[in-house]
Amino acid sequence: MNVNLLIGDQDLLSSNGRTFDRTNPLSREVATTAPAATVEDADAAVSAAVAAYPAWSALGPNDRRMLLLKAAEVFEGMRDEFVRTMIAEIGTTDVWASFNVKLASGMLREAASLTTQIKGEVIPSDKPGCIATAVRQAAGVCLGIAPWNAPIILGVRAVATPLACGNTVILKASEICPGTHRLIGEVFREAGFPAGVVNVITNAPEDAPAIVERLIANPAVKRINFTGSTRVGRIIGELAGRHLKPVVLELGGKAPLIVLDDADLDAAVEAVAFGAFINQGQVCMSTERVIVDAAVADRFVEKLAAKATGLPAGDPRSGPVVIGSLVDEAPAKRVVDLIDDAISKGAKRVAGGERSGTVVPATVLDHVTDAMRIYSEESFGPVVSVIRAEGIDDAIRLANDSEYGLSAAVFGRDVARALTVARRIESGICHVNGPTVHDEAQMPFGGVKGSGFGRFGGQAGIAEFTELRWITIETEPQHYPF
Repeated sequence: MNVNLLIGDQDLLSSNGRTFDRTNPLSREVATTAPAATVEDADAAVSAAVAAYPAWSALGPNDRRMLLLKAAEVFEGMRDEFVRTMIAEIGTTDVWASFNVKLASGMLREAASLTTQIKGEVIPSDKPGCIATAVRQAAGVCLGIAPWNAPIILGVRAVATPLACGNTVILKASEICPGTHRLIGEVFREAGFPAGVVNVITNAPEDAPAIVERLIANPAVKRINFTGSTRVGRIIGELAGRHLKPVVLELGGKAPLIVLDDADLDAAVEAVAFGAFINQGQVCMSTERVIVDAAVADRFVEKLAAKATGLPAGDPRSGPVVIGSLVDEAPAKRVVDLIDDAISKGAKRVAGGERSGTVVPATVLDHVTDAMRIYSEESFGPVVSVIRAEGIDDAIRLANDSEYGLSAAVFGRDVARALTVARRIESGICHVNGPTVHDEAQMPFGGVKGSGFGRFGGQAGIAEFTELRWITIETEPQHYPF
């Protein structure tokens, strides 16, 4: 498919006419041809958002609500196009693509509900005759930088709450899924959003640093959000800091799932399989480390190996599979390198097989230790490490022995004990007797440590994408010392 930039209400080519191609990782056929935006195009997108801001921020909350609800309807009507485009660009399964559409629609409805929840308060003042208020108002132009792995969910998340709060937005599409992200812009246009409220920029991979730096440096851009790798997140954070601009960063993960000695092992196995292998492990919340009490480790590993071995892998276009393609061959090779390194250092592969191009079967490694790269490096692939722990304190130590801190989980029948463990884990998210992969539009979503800072979702999202102002009204004559 061929796509254009969306600037204002216009479908545009790049100002110099350049394009770039995204190829399907399985067939190597061109999936999308998109404009390679220039820094001048980035400036134009900001200008369009600036021009649209006064009217959009002044629009009543129920008018914004109705437009967001309409966008959710349009989104669902375009389900098949979104699924088809997403699968073509990243080679994932129909299950994952369809889930993306469902959750993204929910995010738009949740954003619609927030338009009347942007509240302030009256604060008691020691000054006689002074009414002191704290008021939240739109920040201005917001830049959202979204990734490819859950492109529909995370593309919508990058703009939905900012729009609900009265901001205008620029979505900088991922170079890996430009068609999918451009469709998001089409949803808002079809829903009747005014020109310039939503703008979408696509750029060639080699141009990304210059485009992002230009957008962040523009004085009119007041808020930034980025979802992606910790490596790039550090760059975004440094650029935002240089220009003293608030930024929400949702970055990499190495999610631990602790299996206590009293856990329901069958339930834990199902949660691990889902959390480790959905979207081929290419999820920031993916279960990468299973920390199992040594007392139940042998039984757990036997059950998990059987589960993983039964998960079909292959080309999603040829029929239903659980494990589809990784996004490109280089990541697939890297996953295999991590597996081979672990095996060479004493890990035992109890499930998994040979790589076929960009398809890596569901793999389980037992007896993983900190001497292996996979212990600490985010694999972002369909492989899960089993690490054996000697009791609760050791399990918590192992769970926290990571630069990352996004999602986590604890399994145990004694819920009070499991909850105590959950509170000691260093992560922004933790689930008791549930998988590490869990997302809902209204929840405060984000991490700590190398997984970033700030929160998407619900009231937490409002705080990130508005300015909190102190405004007073003097109702009595003022007295001054001179």
